[in-house]
Amino acid sequence: MKNIVVFSGSAHPQLADDICDHLGISRSPAKISRFSNDCLQAQLLTNCRQRDVYIVQPLVPPTQEHLMELLLMIDAARGASAGQITAVMPHYAYARSDKKDAARISLGGRLVADLLSTAGVDRVLTMALHAPQVHGFFSVPVDHLTALGVLAEHFRQRDLRNSVIVSPDLGNAKQATLLARKLGLPVAAGSKQRLADDRVVIESIVGDVAGKRAIVLDDEIATGGSIVEIVNRLGDFGCEEISVACTHGLFAGNAVEKLTSHARISEVVTTDTVPTPQDFPGLTTLSVARLFAQAIGRIHRGRSVSRLFNDVDPSYARPEAEGLF
Repeated sequence: MKNIVVFSGSAHPQLADDICDHLGISRSPAKISRFSNDCLQAQLLTNCRQRDVYIVQPLVPPTQEHLMELLLMIDAARGASAGQITAVMPHYAYARSDKKDAARISLGGRLVADLLSTAGVDRVLTMALHAPQVHGFFSVPVDHLTALGVLAEHFRQRDLRNSVIVSPDLGNAKQATLLARKLGLPVAAGSKQRLADDRVVIESIVGDVAGKRAIVLDDEIATGGSIVEIVNRLGDFGCEEISVACTHGLFAGNAVEKLTSHARISEVVTTDTVPTPQDFPGLTTLSVARLFAQAIGRIHRGRSVSRLFNDVDPSYARPEAEGLF
């Protein structure tokens, strides 16, 4: 691993340190400074020449600030003659801007992908994109990880008798189905209509949920509106004990209050793709640092990344006998 260099922006340095611990290396220092006119400047404080550079930076609030940091760090690595530059973006926030669902609307997911390519990135490593078509926005290779294996391992420690996996909407139903297969459980999904960024209505639920213990799975929880709505609908069918799980726990606005005050929600589980809020009592945070370290090791050695997940998604090829990396 001596030719790997890992940097971090200011968005989530703890995750970068945890990834480095699994790789057996130290995070390399970087300096982000601000001029008097509010412009940012990035400086990498370790030699990058002909080395494999990884920059860890999820796009979390303040999102635009962290995006600009990432672009500047990529540019600095390119100017330092890095051999290969990989943007490690555990959370790609602009993935939600993925389609033209209104007149004269921007496609932020594609624009930010273009900005990363222009800055000089050679590869993107991310997790749980909001929509699969976002993968195609990038003109560079994208390795798309999933946290379903980590979440499944957590729930295997629970009594899952009379349980069901529930997706808040049909768009996330495939991921819910994959988790259900790993746990040997049935699956259901809500029929959701979004009225605004923080307002949704779930008109019906497809699948048998009556009287069961539900595990609600979503890729991202921002304001918590979709989760509260699906929990309320499940309550109408007699579900009294409901666990909530997601990959990206942003918990913006009053989401923490919504989730902790709801009588039917017994547990909230997320991963550390984004920084964990300090004011969320009882939140369970699972680490994905090992997954990202394994992916980085495989990228560095030219091995398949998808083989990490053949037991999660049967569409992946069966693995050969390989080690950790």
